[in-house]
Amino acid sequence: MCLRVYESQTRKHANTQTRQKMIIQLKKDITNGQLEQLKEKLDGIKYKTNRVDTQFGNYIIGVGKHEFDIRSIGILDGVQDIHRVSDAYKLVSKKWKVNDTIIDLGDGVHIGSGHFQMMTGPCSIESEEQISNTIELLKANNIKIMRGGVYKPRSSPYSFRGLGLDGLKMWYQKAKEAGIKIITEVMMTEQIESMHDYIDIFQVGARNSQNFNLLDALGKVDKPVLLKRGISGTLDELLQAAEYIFSNGNERIMLCERGIRSYEKAYRNTFDINAIAMLKEKTHLPVIADPSHGIGVRKFVEPVALASIMAGADGVIFESHQTPEKAFSDGQQTLNNNEATRLIQKMRKTYALREEMKRM
Repeated sequence: MCLRVYESQTRKHANTQTRQKMIIQLKKDITNGQLEQLKEKLDGIKYKTNRVDTQFGNYIIGVGKHEFDIRSIGILDGVQDIHRVSDAYKLVSKKWKVNDTIIDLGDGVHIGSGHFQMMTGPCSIESEEQISNTIELLKANNIKIMRGGVYKPRSSPYSFRGLGLDGLKMWYQKAKEAGIKIITEVMMTEQIESMHDYIDIFQVGARNSQNFNLLDALGKVDKPVLLKRGISGTLDELLQAAEYIFSNGNERIMLCERGIRSYEKAYRNTFDINAIAMLKEKTHLPVIADPSHGIGVRKFVEPVALASIMAGADGVIFESHQTPEKAFSDGQQTLNNNEATRLIQKMRKTYALREEMKRM
């Protein structure tokens, strides 16, 4: 009996290993007749299919066990291209989309390879005065994206939990007048609709990185999403979470390395510099570094940020505040305005150095 169980498990493992996966890119003008012919072809080779329609393309994801000549699919009318993908995550894999995704925020603001961006601001939006001060910092340093929290997930129920929707509306109006884009965290599916018109980028925090209902819902909106790595999440789990968003129709995704929980107690999290380089290898999506949460110690935010750039990050998001000692949250990891300005200048020089080294 033990032998039969072992053989059964071995066969099951072998079947899993031999599953074939492919992405079929459809032409935008594909006809119903051409689509039906394609489906008949896929049914004939017993491939399970899922249709994915996004802002920028239409795809069919096929999964099956039989080897076949992909050219027999690629030559069909209405098919733009076909790719084999061995990864469990498919749409976010670099194995089918060689050119990196560039996210266009409008007004000439782009994020992705060749478009390095910095995002800064307080952990929590606290007041109109604070917003104005941060906007002055951004404008003085030609930074186009302001971060901040209006809904804050806090470990203690007695900690400040944000100004909510009213604070977001106030922030959005002042940022819009200054030509600044804003990124803030969404915590529940119920918040998406009310927040939608007042943000430029939805942020999914570490605690929600596997909230699949939220990820599904964000896949149905036409707004970029910055997806943070889970507190103890692996890179594959992060990429699978991104796959949820993409497969529901939203290609405008950024991945964020913000450190993971480990046994080390000397700092807040263990910032995984390896993850930056590995993600750039595995996915076509932009990769953003968050050194503030990554180490959680103000004096070390700068070296971690610079190291992440050299590892290949497409952008850095970090926390800044006029007086971090008086910040309502995360003051210990937040830079003051002078420190933030110095870091911005060093990051620009480091990015320029990295690009120069790539040309050598």
